[in-house]
Amino acid sequence: MTVVYHDADGDLNVLRGMQVAVIGYGNMGRPIALNLRDSGVPVIVSEPNPEKHALVEADGFHATPIADAVRAAQIVMILVRDEQMPSLYLYEISPHLQRGQTLLFSSAYNVANGFIEAPSFLDVSLVSAKTLGAAVRERFLSGEGFASFVAVAQDASRNAWPVVLAVAKAMGALRGGAVEIRFEQEAELDLFVQQALLPLFHQAMMTAVRLLNERGYPPEAVFTELYLSGEVSDYLRWASSLGLMGALELQGLTAQYGMLTRMDRFSDLKLERLMEQTLTDVRDGRFAQEWSREYNGDYPRLRQLLKQRKAMELWQLERETIDALKPPGEA
Repeated sequence: MTVVYHDADGDLNVLRGMQVAVIGYGNMGRPIALNLRDSGVPVIVSEPNPEKHALVEADGFHATPIADAVRAAQIVMILVRDEQMPSLYLYEISPHLQRGQTLLFSSAYNVANGFIEAPSFLDVSLVSAKTLGAAVRERFLSGEGFASFVAVAQDASRNAWPVVLAVAKAMGALRGGAVEIRFEQEAELDLFVQQALLPLFHQAMMTAVRLLNERGYPPEAVFTELYLSGEVSDYLRWASSLGLMGALELQGLTAQYGMLTRMDRFSDLKLERLMEQTLTDVRDGRFAQEWSREYNGDYPRLRQLLKQRKAMELWQLERETIDALKPPGEA
């Protein structure tokens, strides 16, 4: 049975005498560094981008060179973008790693796909927050915490699990429940959501916007009803705490009947086949190789696709609706 860890499973005393090096002070690195410090864990921050050093200093940290941070820390957290990580690891982190250290990731992507291979004398672990970086900080401060995945890929010290659970506790990642998982599973599930569910959501919304606009509904009303009002995000928020059935039961009877009686219209086998193909591309490494070619080539296809999407009239109408919904005088 899958193990789910909670706050009582982590012991901050395990980290006594240890320093954590946070490499990367971006969307995830900054909130994690702040949370760790607020939990009493000594944190060293290293940010490869000099333009962010002022923010590091303003938050009360010192912008430490990567080599110095890695040598001084017992736990090294690499929190830069997935595509930036292999080169940074190879040339600036790995030469300074020492026996007994823990290499801790927030995304399993590079380890699972073989772009980073840690030496056998290190512990290799994962704490993956299942939310955005801003929420990692907000929910720590509110006391809510957030759901997460935890994993150990390499346990050289035979003490990897107590350490990773202690770091997870210090981050606030055990308060919402931390599911034990394998590195490969975390990477595959993350990519599957990005490539199967989110494209489906975008395509459904775009199709609905086009249809309703063509039938004469005002764009402002359409965008507001579909997602700008926050009703959909509220539904998903309730689903995150009560489950999909619990969220459904919070709807009015008209909504419940409409959803349940029309749901089968959208459950054809083609959708399942498309999701299966997406999962296959993720699991066999095909997507990882495709993405590697893309970012090594300076993102030509991504740039073109973004340019095409931004040129669509739909997004201009969306922006106008967002501006119209703002209170008068608000930028």
